Amino acid sequence: MSLTIMQRFYIGVIGSVPLVYNMFAAFFHWPLIPGGQWTEFALGSFVFLLAGLPFLRSAWASFKHHNSNMDTLVGLGTAIAYVYSIYALFSNRGNYFEAVAVVITLILLGSVFEDRMKAQASSAVDKLLNLQAKDAEVLRDNEFIMIPLEQVIAGDVIRVKPGGKIPVDGEILEGHSSLDESMVTGESMPVEKKAGDAVIGATVNGNGTFTFKASKGAGDGLLSQIANMVRQAQSSQAPIQKDVDRIAGIFVPIVLIISILTYTIWILLGASQVDAIIFAVSVMIIACPCALGIATPTALMVGTGRSAKLGILIKNGEVLEAAHGIKAVVFDKTGTITVGKPQVTDIITFGDTEANVLRVAAAMEASSEHPLAAAVLDEAKEKGIPTVNADHFEAISGKGVQAQVDGKSAFIGNERLLEDFDLTDAQKAQMQKLQAEAKTVVIVGYDKQLMAFIGIQDAPKASSKAAIAALKRDGYKTIMLTGDNHLVAEAVGKQVGIDTVIADVLPQDKADQIQTLKNQMPVAFVGDGINDSPALATATVGIAMGSGSDIAIESGGIVLVKNDLEDVVTALQLAKKTFNRILINLFWAFIYNIIGIPIAAGLFVAVGLTLTAEIAGIAMALSSITVVTSSLLLNWVRLHKRQTTQTQ
Repeated sequence: MSLTIMQRFYIGVIGSVPLVYNMFAAFFHWPLIPGGQWTEFALGSFVFLLAGLPFLRSAWASFKHHNSNMDTLVGLGTAIAYVYSIYALFSNRGNYFEAVAVVITLILLGSVFEDRMKAQASSAVDKLLNLQAKDAEVLRDNEFIMIPLEQVIAGDVIRVKPGGKIPVDGEILEGHSSLDESMVTGESMPVEKKAGDAVIGATVNGNGTFTFKASKGAGDGLLSQIANMVRQAQSSQAPIQKDVDRIAGIFVPIVLIISILTYTIWILLGASQVDAIIFAVSVMIIACPCALGIATPTALMVGTGRSAKLGILIKNGEVLEAAHGIKAVVFDKTGTITVGKPQVTDIITFGDTEANVLRVAAAMEASSEHPLAAAVLDEAKEKGIPTVNADHFEAISGKGVQAQVDGKSAFIGNERLLEDFDLTDAQKAQMQKLQAEAKTVVIVGYDKQLMAFIGIQDAPKASSKAAIAALKRDGYKTIMLTGDNHLVAEAVGKQVGIDTVIADVLPQDKADQIQTLKNQMPVAFVGDGINDSPALATATVGIAMGSGSDIAIESGGIVLVKNDLEDVVTALQLAKKTFNRILINLFWAFIYNIIGIPIAAGLFVAVGLTLTAEIAGIAMALSSITVVTSSLLLNWVRLHKRQTTQTQ
């Protein structure tokens, strides 16, 4: 039965704690644990044979393939120390059992940290595909019947009723409706669809009924393509430990050569076989990379721990390592820079009060499920406008609706309603201003008179402008990448201070745009929609908004729980500081070896400086303590101070 990393670590702790105590007890003349060296032999064997053997297997595999890594040095060093310690046990010499146990346990601790950060295995693709409809109403033998989604094939005629999900991609044959495509395109406004228009699988139908012809089968649509892109991008990430292993690949042969040279030189100088072996083994023990093995995981643990307290979830070490080198931050628009739903931004009245405009408008919109109607109703509710009833509704084809409010004729709709009115120059200027700001203009009339213009927009979040300004101060290039039209995108980009706007991007093309940018520089992509998931996975670092879809959150390497763009600044700053801390830790780990190896090799014997087993163990422990303390300092480094007082 093979043991897990955690089980091996627990074994290491159980064996190491009494051994470490005995090491310090011998040095400071404290009471020793009962049994003396035989207890140490039992505990050291317990750790080496149960927790350490996998390192030996890995070291042997590395030798067979003519390469070396961290496990090579750990396996070889602990094996030599263990064998020598058994010899020392019978020759009444100092043993290295505590060093064997501590090395194995500390290296396993690093693995535990690393595994913990990787434990949340991504279920992004499954969650994405679960958003599809489970069945479809398909025309078979001149009759519509319900069949499982997987039985749908290209060419099938499918009927979709109000509120239903579109089963697969296709083209409308008959009927019309408005579709909520925000989950796929990121566009917050419903999209009107008629015969000849394309529909996308997993989007949601509005109030109309229509039939469409499937252009693809259940497994070939846009949603499946997005899933495949996510899967491909996620599988291409490199492990963070590769640099340390690369260093170890050079370090291990050097240590082996130094150990062999140490033995050879001492023999040539006339030392006994035992003393020469002790010096050679001391080199191997002192070089066992405890501090090197935990330099990266401890910094990552502290860095990700602090980020979690700040509401920033960094999923693993690969993400944090990659984030420190980001040069450009790319943002989705809808739900990321903006709130993600239409809001009333302007009410321009003509001889009436805002309160009465909202009262009349809300009365006519009360029974509508359109997002623009919801924006009006939300505004009225927020302003405390009392509700009134409207009746005698009548559609004005292509323009809006009219009804009776308080016994008088009222109307609400789009700009085509103005065909019946002669606008003044001032009114035209006011409308043009709203349009220039990419706001949707809702026309309200009452008692046969033009009553007001209501401007509605998916407005930027309170934190967006401050976050983008802070990123630019830190030297990042800022880019907006959106499927929305260029007029809306440019207007929002101007409001928040974005450097570059890329608009009219199809969902399946977002990842390609990110890849193009990524070929020029390391990029972070910030998004929240399902359509953003391939881009999140393709970017050097994907940053998902916590209020976004599950697939976006799973695809992103960093998740902003508070849905606050200023946390993008904090996350990138913390990534840089954590990576710099890793470099500092590695510096101390190597300094320990650079100083310790010559002493262990006996170069300073002439001046009375030697490295006994006890001193080697204490030095090893102190090096690890130095690395852990260095990592803990991340809890006090200064980070971005949020400028906005609330998030949306």
